[in-house]
Amino acid sequence: MKRGLIAATGVAAMLVSVAACGSSDGDKGSGDGDKAKSLTVWFMDGSNPQGWTKSVQAEFEQKTGAKLNVQIQKWDGIQQKLTTALSESSPPDVVEVGNTQTPSYAQTGGLADLGDLKKEIGADWSESLNKPAVFEGKQYAAPWYAANRVVIYNKKVWADAGVTEVPKTRADFFKALEAIQKKGEAEPLYLPGQNWYFFDGLTIGTGADLVKKDGKKWVSNLADPKVAKAMDVYKQYQAFSKAPKDKDEATPQQADVFAKGKTGAFIGMGWEAATAIKANPAIEKDLGYFTIPGESADKPEGVFLGGSNLAVTAGSKKQELAKEFLKIALSDKNEGALAKEVGSIPNKESLLAQVKGNAAAEAAAPAAKGGGTTPLIPEWAAVENAPNPIKAYMTAVLNGKSPEEAAKQVEADVNKRLSQKQ
Repeated sequence: MKRGLIAATGVAAMLVSVAACGSSDGDKGSGDGDKAKSLTVWFMDGSNPQGWTKSVQAEFEQKTGAKLNVQIQKWDGIQQKLTTALSESSPPDVVEVGNTQTPSYAQTGGLADLGDLKKEIGADWSESLNKPAVFEGKQYAAPWYAANRVVIYNKKVWADAGVTEVPKTRADFFKALEAIQKKGEAEPLYLPGQNWYFFDGLTIGTGADLVKKDGKKWVSNLADPKVAKAMDVYKQYQAFSKAPKDKDEATPQQADVFAKGKTGAFIGMGWEAATAIKANPAIEKDLGYFTIPGESADKPEGVFLGGSNLAVTAGSKKQELAKEFLKIALSDKNEGALAKEVGSIPNKESLLAQVKGNAAAEAAAPAAKGGGTTPLIPEWAAVENAPNPIKAYMTAVLNGKSPEEAAKQVEADVNKRLSQKQ
């Protein structure tokens, strides 16, 4: 998962990288029976908090007699670095991979089949978190954690407009925004026209597929009425905002806009609240969070689940030891400890109680079960490369084109990207 998503808990600044332990000389060419060996694990920068890592390392080393060699990787350039590593004769043994990137690595043959591990420890893994770990029916990774968007709101702005209850449905949310709009002292919602991952969540909520099969190739499905329905919901939200229709949430940073105290709410990752507080410490006392409400009170809005999986490399000579590491790292004890330490969404619904006390994570948790991702096909990555044509679709609709016209406008570009060689 990308660095921004990792910090969905608002405590990203507390996540620290852990120095790698030295590996023994017996590492090279050693078999699984060699107790003097080490296991190399690649974590992404910011993913493995200090307390969790120390605990897992100690448990692993005590149980196996092997040393754990933790190596921290930067997100910038990681896809090429990992692709190269997976093609070599001595790759790292265990790697963290972004959940939506897993299909690409699986397609190349770089990841080991973990079907046996799934049967042993993953019977109750959350379906929404586990889905990105499966490619063409095979389990190529194990779900580690996820994060999703919530509503971050200014309690003072809401109270001044006479809104005293957190909305339970989308209609309730719109009524609250209307009250703020009527009061006329603050922008009800900051939502630029190209908050693409929020829109992706809305398509998940409507059950839309952004791509479809045409023979043996994938093509755009933006003309689907379910996509149009999601875009209509987005348009209703965006009508409460003065944000530019042709920019995304990072241009400018929406948390910086919110920090000025003249905005009722925005939809973002929990960590963005910390950005607002840094810009304006006085706003902290007025911050609140709630789950993005859906059409009915019993079902939250669909959300994009950014996250990370843990995988064993196909070229590892220590696959059984690597699986032992995954059993330890993903045990209920350690998975729960990770959720408690950083507020991430754990890989089992039974562990969600561990985020209690973290307001942003508590708001995110109810939507995780119904969450999803972008299309889980290797070809999808090219679609999101800048300039993302789906963002152009969104802006076109907000500027007056029908969803059908806007879909037709970007169809050729989307299809060209989907046809690129992987």
